[in-house]
Amino acid sequence: MKYYIITGEASGDLHASNLMKELKIQDPEAKFRFWGGDLMLAQGGELVKHYRETAFMGFLTVVKNLGKIKANFSLCETDLLKFNPDVLILVDYPGFNLRMAKFAKKHGIRVHYYISPKIWAWKESRVKKIKAYVDRMFTIFPFETEFYQKHNFEVSFGGNPLLDAIENRPNKEEGFPDFIKRNKLGEKPIIALLAGSRKQEIERVLPVMLECVDSFPDHQFVVAAAPSIDAEFYASVVGDQNVQFVYGQTYDLLQQAKAAVVTSGTATLETALLRIPQVVCYLTGGGKLLFTIGKRLLKVKYISLVNLIMDQLIVKELIQHTCNKEMIIQELNQILFNKEYRIQMLYNYQLLNEKLGGAGASARFAKMIYEDLQR
Repeated sequence: MKYYIITGEASGDLHASNLMKELKIQDPEAKFRFWGGDLMLAQGGELVKHYRETAFMGFLTVVKNLGKIKANFSLCETDLLKFNPDVLILVDYPGFNLRMAKFAKKHGIRVHYYISPKIWAWKESRVKKIKAYVDRMFTIFPFETEFYQKHNFEVSFGGNPLLDAIENRPNKEEGFPDFIKRNKLGEKPIIALLAGSRKQEIERVLPVMLECVDSFPDHQFVVAAAPSIDAEFYASVVGDQNVQFVYGQTYDLLQQAKAAVVTSGTATLETALLRIPQVVCYLTGGGKLLFTIGKRLLKVKYISLVNLIMDQLIVKELIQHTCNKEMIIQELNQILFNKEYRIQMLYNYQLLNEKLGGAGASARFAKMIYEDLQR
């Protein structure tokens, strides 16, 4: 069968590549054409556009690149019809993908959505488009089933593919001595800093994280640097602070860390699945007024995926005015030195893992997709 896949960011490239790997097992004759990245390309098929060329985030960035965005839509529509796939598989990336879902539906192409947009937190009205243009929705969080049931739309939950990515990560057996030797780090225990992968969020949150460095002289702070961000940018943010960097090794770094300070997002779940105690940070631009408005628009109780999935406060969330030096230090002291507090967080992580269904999600989703097409 012929599969056309669209994703617009690094995490989508990761999950789509694992899905492609499993689809080839289900369907040895599978042919792929896609918008994605290097990991998908390694699975075979034709890459139309790399996500580096399509990732336009933020209102001003979108406005400045409207011409490119329109050209991408036009290219994708033409290319989709030319390839004429048995199914269009959309991976998150709702601004682009919901429009393509409408186009595909109009032209009689079956639409599968793999990894739902986070409409349960923001822009819930998009559910109308999903119901109208998506034939099957495959979800990765258990609470999404209840959300869609509320809107009378059946979905298929198959577990979370992050468990597969973590289970199959390279350097899984690497020890602390080898890791610090390979990355030219010191011998002190590591506190990992995960400040995000976009320049705007790094500029906002990393300086606040760095204010804590001098309060933990017996630890070394190591930043999980995003491969897409150049060293000069990080240097401009960090200045003369005593921190180290490792590029493109987030899982390797977390595996060796004693604790982590993490910007809200997928990284909070990855940190939990790797069993590293963490404190979650979130800062928005635009000041207190914009934050207050945004908070009223949110539909969820928590900002971190860990707490959302468990529906209780498992990891501390420091948001906006509480995201400061004193509060981060206080929570780091708890997860590093309060034995009972640390053990309880690790126990909750185990419950989280069980709730997500364990490894093998990519294979389960591939089987569901292929069986749907067979029918």
